[in-house]
Amino acid sequence: MDTAKDTVLITGGGTGLGRGLAEALHARGAKVIIAGRRADVLKKVAEANPGMAWYTLDVADPADITAFAAKLTAEHPDLNAVVSNAGIMKAEDLSSGTFDMAKMQEIVDINWWGTVRLADALLPHLLTRPKATFVTVSSGLAFVPLAFTPTYSATKAAIHSWTQSLRHQLRDSSVKVVEWAPPGVATDLMPGHAEDPASMPLDEFIGESVGLFEAGHDEVLVERVGFLRNAEARGDYAKTFGIVNSHHRPLD
Repeated sequence: MDTAKDTVLITGGGTGLGRGLAEALHARGAKVIIAGRRADVLKKVAEANPGMAWYTLDVADPADITAFAAKLTAEHPDLNAVVSNAGIMKAEDLSSGTFDMAKMQEIVDINWWGTVRLADALLPHLLTRPKATFVTVSSGLAFVPLAFTPTYSATKAAIHSWTQSLRHQLRDSSVKVVEWAPPGVATDLMPGHAEDPASMPLDEFIGESVGLFEAGHDEVLVERVGFLRNAEARGDYAKTFGIVNSHHRPLD
């Protein structure tokens, strides 16, 4: 990514990682467009960063994605980078054998289908650009799941696998496919994350990530996520899984 020249769409750009990345790229000179479900939140971010554009978008709604993509590319034909960051993380209790299917479907619709449908809607445009980037957002939990967030972890594992295939199929095109896999970061993705001393400070995470984006890595992996990303390669997956899941965490 050329962070001083790109025109970048960031979904889920009103809060958390999305806002952090949006403001960092905006400060570097990129033309940044944020999208999300809450207009009031997006408007406040854009007002705090003059020149930043915003649109409402529900990535769980296929029709909304289609209409959004048409409007976005018409109003910003120079769009050449997309960060599919919108996502939710919710705890689930599977122990009774009765699942909360509505909750599971919501997680899948936003985390998985949201990314796939956004790619379907915007890749045709990106492929017309001389140089473009499509960024998926997985997680360290794509590699070692957190058992009390099983559907979230599964959607991120799916994103990791799918991203590799998409990258391979687009290898001779003008579109670079990048996977951004965060560790636990101090945001409000789930209750307690922002206050958890084990969470990586947001500013540190964004600063390290932007450097990796600028360096052109296929996988943007801050040093702290290596514990999870490389567990299988180290030969200690079972031990890592045990560490990750060793503490009882309350379910919502």
